Amino acid sequence: MLFSDNLAINLRDGLVFKDKSGRTLSTTEAIRKIINRIFNYFLDAELLILRIVGLIPLYSIRYLFYVLAGVKIGAGSHLHMGTQFFYPPNIEIGEDSIVGADAFLDGRDKLIIGNHVDIASQVLIYNSEHDINSEDFRATVAAVKISDYVFIGPRVIILPGVKIGEGATVAAGAVVTKDVKPYEIVGGVPAVKIGERKNKNLHYLLGRARLFQ
Repeated sequence: MLFSDNLAINLRDGLVFKDKSGRTLSTTEAIRKIINRIFNYFLDAELLILRIVGLIPLYSIRYLFYVLAGVKIGAGSHLHMGTQFFYPPNIEIGEDSIVGADAFLDGRDKLIIGNHVDIASQVLIYNSEHDINSEDFRATVAAVKISDYVFIGPRVIILPGVKIGEGATVAAGAVVTKDVKPYEIVGGVPAVKIGERKNKNLHYLLGRARLFQ
């Protein structure tokens, strides 16, 4: 008797669990998947709340919800309206850093953003992606680290495992697939070195963001 794509009972084997690919699961594997599914329901609800909160034009309120969700935010840092997350507890932002409007911060692995980092609008930072060569299209994860005094232009995409060195600059619209060395300027799809930042003695402050952003 088939109850769903994942659960069936037959006279010979009794209760049978299967995954989405039709592979038979042990009871332990099935319980683990059930617990993970329940956890993800709660996570989805939390992310929905944070998405709604992200539209509130008062950063003090957004900040409170972000911290309660587990995001670590240093003194003087500001996340503009529309910021979205995945698994907030793995996200750490240093001091005096700015995240622009409608950015996406992925926390499925560690995401570390340093001090005095300027991230422009609509930047997407991922640390999980699908393995297109695996039989079950499984996800892989790798941490992303953005060092101090980095500037990331609008609509940049940063892919899993990337490390961006201190003082580096990523030009607008770039897709960063590999590490960026300190003070390099990169751009393009995929991003390649197009220059180098001349000032290597950086000590500026980004300052206060606009009140209702």
